[in-house]
Amino acid sequence: MSLRTSMGYVWPDKLCQQFDQQGYVILPQIWSPPTCNAVCDHLAEVPQIGPGTRRLLTYDWYRSLAKCLKSHPLISPLLGAAPIVNQCTYFAKSPDQNWLVALHQDVSIAVQPNAAATRWGLVNKEGLSFVQPPVEVLAQLVALRVHLDDCTSENGPLKVVPGSHQQGRLTDAMIAQLRDDSGEIACLIPKGGVLAMRPLLLHASSKMIFPQHRRVLHFLCGPRQLPHGLVWHEAF
Repeated sequence: MSLRTSMGYVWPDKLCQQFDQQGYVILPQIWSPPTCNAVCDHLAEVPQIGPGTRRLLTYDWYRSLAKCLKSHPLISPLLGAAPIVNQCTYFAKSPDQNWLVALHQDVSIAVQPNAAATRWGLVNKEGLSFVQPPVEVLAQLVALRVHLDDCTSENGPLKVVPGSHQQGRLTDAMIAQLRDDSGEIACLIPKGGVLAMRPLLLHASSKMIFPQHRRVLHFLCGPRQLPHGLVWHEAF
């Protein structure tokens, strides 16, 4: 059965095929503008250090958002069976917080600091314990980036290298070669839209050209059970 969106009819099989091949898909209007505005109102009450926080899942309101998001009919086919949400990170570019990020892969996950975790490079960030698990774990993860503002070519959109997630964990030389061979695509996303992507997909972000807001909630989803004795820090 097809699903109707603002783009017309979207076939889940074709969506999953594009996601598998390219490593990302853009889903417009997953959240309505009033929902985005309500989220921003709640964010104003969250203590932050610098341009955001990694700790939003400590709040019940964001746990509810995570559960609703992973059950959305356009998103759930991308996540696999019985997915969990492990983390919700808030990124907020603004006139006062304007940065760039070089081309990279996301290779860390938040886990409980048990004995097994120490074998995978345990580090602490904002009170959370992170490790770099094997590539077969990273390949199962999906990031859902919900845009609370219009993301245009002028406010530091994410740029991705399509298909690069299929190459495993990459060295600096491999990253440069893939960028030269495949090029980068800017992900322009309307307010309330979602960029679903594999964390191993090469991605970068430039500074904003004009002073404005670019606020994003970044949810990380994965399988309920982890191998090698690793345990998710949180799982909703």
